[in-house]
Amino acid sequence: TMDEGLNKAVVEVFVRLYEKGLIYRGNRIINWCPTCKTALSDAEVEYEEQDTSLWYIRYPGADGDVVVATTRPETMLGDTGVAVNPEDPRYTGLVGKAVTLPIRDREIPIVGDAYVDPAFGTGAVKMTPAHDPNDFEVGRRHGLPVLRVLTDDGYMNENAGRFQGMTRSECRKKVVEELEELGLLVKIEPLQHNVGTCYRCHNTVEPMVSTQWFVEMAPLAKPAAEAARTGALTFIPERFTKTYLNWMDNIRDWCISRQLWWGHRIPAYYCDDCGEMVVARKAPGACPTCGGALRQDEDVLDTWFSSALWPFSTLGWPDQTEDLAYFYPTTVMISGYDILFFWDARMIFSGIEQMGRLPFDTVLLHGLVRDAQGRKMSKSLGNGIDPLEMIEKYGCDALRFSLAMGVAPGNDVRFSEEKIEGFRNFANKIWNASRFVLMNLDGMPADIRAIGPSALDAGDRWILTRFGEAVEGVTGNLEGYELGLAATKIYEFAWSSFCDWYIELSKQKLNGE
Repeated sequence: TMDEGLNKAVVEVFVRLYEKGLIYRGNRIINWCPTCKTALSDAEVEYEEQDTSLWYIRYPGADGDVVVATTRPETMLGDTGVAVNPEDPRYTGLVGKAVTLPIRDREIPIVGDAYVDPAFGTGAVKMTPAHDPNDFEVGRRHGLPVLRVLTDDGYMNENAGRFQGMTRSECRKKVVEELEELGLLVKIEPLQHNVGTCYRCHNTVEPMVSTQWFVEMAPLAKPAAEAARTGALTFIPERFTKTYLNWMDNIRDWCISRQLWWGHRIPAYYCDDCGEMVVARKAPGACPTCGGALRQDEDVLDTWFSSALWPFSTLGWPDQTEDLAYFYPTTVMISGYDILFFWDARMIFSGIEQMGRLPFDTVLLHGLVRDAQGRKMSKSLGNGIDPLEMIEKYGCDALRFSLAMGVAPGNDVRFSEEKIEGFRNFANKIWNASRFVLMNLDGMPADIRAIGPSALDAGDRWILTRFGEAVEGVTGNLEGYELGLAATKIYEFAWSSFCDWYIELSKQKLNGE
């Protein structure tokens, strides 16, 4: 990933997209991990269902009170408005009026926006543009101020007033207590809620306004989605086509800057004297505007930004190499379904944008290997399996066959040591059958094809027929990407037809008069 040639490709793509206006630097809502202290893309946020509550809070107003429902009372300190649906008869007379933000005693406007679902909660939504992506978009449409109340490490900041320095959970508890004292907490309802967590550390992610680098995705996603709609790009199993299109059609701009120590550094340079910013393939010697010293952006790129270029960066691009001409595009990309958005989709739109055509025409998605209880293998659970230990114990062929046998594309498989042991027995069966054949080759023609049809008895013709059927079936399964069915046919032919029947039939002819 960090080789000189691949770094050259990464910088080239960054500069090209920047020059086309598809990469920009802006202050926008992003996913922020307070533990890792870095931005995350939408694909790097894992959602898990958690038991929480829905708090109903009364916002007093001279023209009428408004009750809002929220899952995060602590963020109300950053509210800069309340939104209602303009078609909701309960609130039509309040649009354009104001209410008072409890605890902070600030007046905030009531705005009408079609985004609000009248059927959810009370039909009125608190607007915290600095800490919610939907609120951010509504706020932009209505000119609401953006007031951030959290620090990068997840504590309340100076905008939170007397709650400054508290953790999110401490602040939530205090805010709810004060609302109760003020008589403004209407009710609390239990709620099961999807909460975003960081895919690295698994702690809760904060939507937060931050200055980051972004890729404008709509122009890149459109041809990538069209390729799937026209059939130029095929997904196996086919059901993942809908998943892919749903992601492409609803994609947000991609946050590509990361606050990490390791990665491709962003090729942007800043002049502290005059404020000039330069994006360049090579570091400029001085500021082109004032001649002052330049410093490079300290952020690095999302690891998937460089991985997205894999089908052509590994072949020497941007140089027009023989490898690039011969190997791009390829045909089939085999991938776990868990990286469909992380990697596959990004290779697709990057290939179309930089090379002018798809990097492959078929994406074969396999499942994950889970433990015997169906849980994903992880370091924290301690349920991972070292394949080298399994190979040492049962043999490589047994491990491989156990992973292929009975597997359907896109479906997970449960790891079972007993299953590997069973296929070790299958490998032994083939070994013993081979020894039996080799032991009985004395006196046979050097070229087995010299044996004519007249020398074949009913058993010989039967096994050749079964063999032909097995070859035809396995070939069809492999060409249709049904690897589990192919393995099953191999198993059934070798164990049952050949070993259990044909070898036993042959013993009479080999050992008889």
